[in-house]
Amino acid sequence: MTIDGRDGVFTVGKGRGRLGKATPEGNARADACVHPGPNEAGAMLHVVLFQPEIAPNTGNIGRMCALTRSRLHLIHPLGYVINDRNLRRAGMDYWKSLDVHEHADWAAFRASAVAPRRLWLFTTKAEQTFWEVRFADGDGLVFGSESSGAPEWLHAELDTTRVTIPHANPNLRSLNLSTAAGVACYEALRQVGLPAA
Repeated sequence: MTIDGRDGVFTVGKGRGRLGKATPEGNARADACVHPGPNEAGAMLHVVLFQPEIAPNTGNIGRMCALTRSRLHLIHPLGYVINDRNLRRAGMDYWKSLDVHEHADWAAFRASAVAPRRLWLFTTKAEQTFWEVRFADGDGLVFGSESSGAPEWLHAELDTTRVTIPHANPNLRSLNLSTAAGVACYEALRQVGLPAA
């Protein structure tokens, strides 16, 4: 199987729920679905991870997305290889049920036919809390990388839809990525409702 991307074609290993090492080999189309999920025809939430670095976080978020029928978008480069060894403990058994799309970069994601309708950037640099906004079917919840968050140009692009998850301890920076994604996803689902089973 191959995952096509704006910056190259990524070769992916075969096997039940197993993805191998991704290596650039040439130019191709914007993106491809790794595992088509059950939500192709209807609206749902999207969880968008911008250059995630820690495999267990992605595994946990993937498990949550499978359970909530949310679509997961992974924007390359990733800080790990998606495979059994990296994701088994966090959610690999759910991976084959997951609606997940990998994108070579942000531009390929934005150009994708399966991208969200509206994007919300979750960041510690926002004033508006996620409790103050109205989420809708088809919205995308965007999270930056574990070590550096979202770059400044992404903050500028999504300036009017930046939100934060408030916390009571100013001495600590932020929640873990998978915790933040879970909190955000379930608040959005509280507002819009779970997809039909």
